[in-house]
Amino acid sequence: MSKVGWGRFLLLGLLWGMPYLFLKVAVEEISPSVIVFSRVLIGGLICLPIALKASKLKVARKYWPFLILYSFTEMVGPWYLITHAEKEITSGLTGLLVATVPIWSAILASIFGDHTVWHKGRLFGLVIGFIGVVFVVGVESFGGNQDILSIGMVILAAIGYAYAINMINRRIPHVPGIAINTWAMIITSIVYLPFAIVNWPSKTPSLEAVGSVIALGVLCTAIAFIYFFKLIAEVGPPRASLITYLNTAVAVLLGVVLLSEPITLGIAIGLPLVLIGSYFASRKVTR
Repeated sequence: MSKVGWGRFLLLGLLWGMPYLFLKVAVEEISPSVIVFSRVLIGGLICLPIALKASKLKVARKYWPFLILYSFTEMVGPWYLITHAEKEITSGLTGLLVATVPIWSAILASIFGDHTVWHKGRLFGLVIGFIGVVFVVGVESFGGNQDILSIGMVILAAIGYAYAINMINRRIPHVPGIAINTWAMIITSIVYLPFAIVNWPSKTPSLEAVGSVIALGVLCTAIAFIYFFKLIAEVGPPRASLITYLNTAVAVLLGVVLLSEPITLGIAIGLPLVLIGSYFASRKVTR
């Protein structure tokens, strides 16, 4: 990886580690539906001119069934679930649970015919990762530290992320990512528009809350996706996906430093297990 590639990798680690911090701040004053709508609207407005200039949108449009399915499993469902869950659980725990995406991806890949998941290295990753998840969920929820329903929401969102990525890679791998995600943001904004209108804040939110929503749209959605596509072009999807591990560390660190969230026993033991498991579960194996 070049110096520019490493720079993009580190920048993405920061950009995709910050959403959980911004969500935690914003959801205290703004409803999840308004947050998701505003985030995708801002992100879509930034990405749309780029996609149009590169003439990418027309290529993706003819695959609209997959675009709709991707939109719901990557944004419509997961972003609401994660935003709603952060009302009850810490941003660090949210980031940790999202880090299970490579584990769910490996399982789904096996279901769809990629039996390399049963290679001893990847199987080791699945086992270790699940032990980490069980440890986190058990200690955090049954110990009374976190809400188990909210934990389940984030895990379901992680499964949605994994399915969306797997489906796109199987069905339309040739369609540019900027086009797919721009369409997904357009579709998601349309879906959430009526809910955002109904749940629009009755009083003006604080600057911190409004700034967090803007940061989610500009930094964590538009700019992050743009740089992610550039990183993929240089190092390929498998190596680019390793950004998940850096994201998690950033999310936990920001939660502890800026929000004074505790490093609990579940996170202290579960975090390394989940990261190790995700790494081995997502490794490519020669058939």
